[in-house]
Amino acid sequence: MATDSRSLRSVYSDAEQKRGTIDNTFDSNSSAFQDNLHAAIKLYEQCITIADQISLFSPNELLEDIGTADLPYLLLNYRIAELVLRINGREGRKASLEQAQKSHERYLKQLDNYDMLGKDDATLFEQYQDSPNTFSTASTTDAAARRDAKIKRFKEEKALKQKLAYMAQNPAIIHNDEAAGRELQLTNIAYCTHQAFASLESIGQELHILSLAPPSPPPDQSVHPTDTRDRSARDATETYSSRLDTPSSLRASTRGPLLSKTGKPLRPFTLTAGGQSKRQDLQQGVFRPDHSLPTMSIDEYLEEERRRGGMIEGGGEQSGMKPVVDEDDVEAADRETMKAREWDEYVEANPKGSGNTLNRG
Repeated sequence: MATDSRSLRSVYSDAEQKRGTIDNTFDSNSSAFQDNLHAAIKLYEQCITIADQISLFSPNELLEDIGTADLPYLLLNYRIAELVLRINGREGRKASLEQAQKSHERYLKQLDNYDMLGKDDATLFEQYQDSPNTFSTASTTDAAARRDAKIKRFKEEKALKQKLAYMAQNPAIIHNDEAAGRELQLTNIAYCTHQAFASLESIGQELHILSLAPPSPPPDQSVHPTDTRDRSARDATETYSSRLDTPSSLRASTRGPLLSKTGKPLRPFTLTAGGQSKRQDLQQGVFRPDHSLPTMSIDEYLEEERRRGGMIEGGGEQSGMKPVVDEDDVEAADRETMKAREWDEYVEANPKGSGNTLNRG
């Protein structure tokens, strides 16, 4: 049994050393951090296995039956839960949360067997067992009661931290007084118990959020990276080709297959030298002006409109100039003379103002 105890002490020392290395590492995303994290979890799990083999803790014992040197082993499940929550990876987050939840349960149940939970903590543990997924350390209906409970637990946790800090700054007291060393271990367990209940509340909230998330798509519908790039390039090309100033007929002609089954071209296409990439095409579309550029000069446009009959000739100063009659053209001179006579007769027969009869008294 002495050999097993030394083995447990040795493994526990290695686990604590790994945990200290993790706490002093700030980059939790690094591979070294994650490797040390998994190694520490395995060491703590090995400690639990050894403790079960040597029957270190028994439900028939009391707290007084546990030696001061064995009290830190009551925190094995708590340490595992604390480390599991720091594992990175969104895919296995739910599994990590459930594993940490089970480890916290085993830790609190072991303390409850030894009557180490205070009155308030025992009540919280009963509430957790009744509804693990909706557990809260304070009332969720009465805001005032919730506030008072939060303040009370904060003050208790602060007092425990101050007590631990004082004992850590005065190690001579612990070495010279066994009762002080035992009190330090029990105070540390009480502080970890406070943290365990807070962690269980946070785990329940996160599991509830994950339960509301949409299910992940089946593996066979996942898109390969190459397909994603091709689709992105195709969507970008369609975006640039669907400009407002692009004729609808041209946009329609760029869709569909390029060639028929017999090899006949179905829509216009351009052969590029050296196989111009889509990236170059997109780049040309990005750096082009955001307005339509003119394709012909003003004179060319007017000439085209005149050819199509879209312009009305005449008007302006030239419209008031009377054409000069050729004196040698007798017929044209007679026409002009007759036109002038008819106009004179019309003026004599219709004096100015004769048609306005509405305003006459």
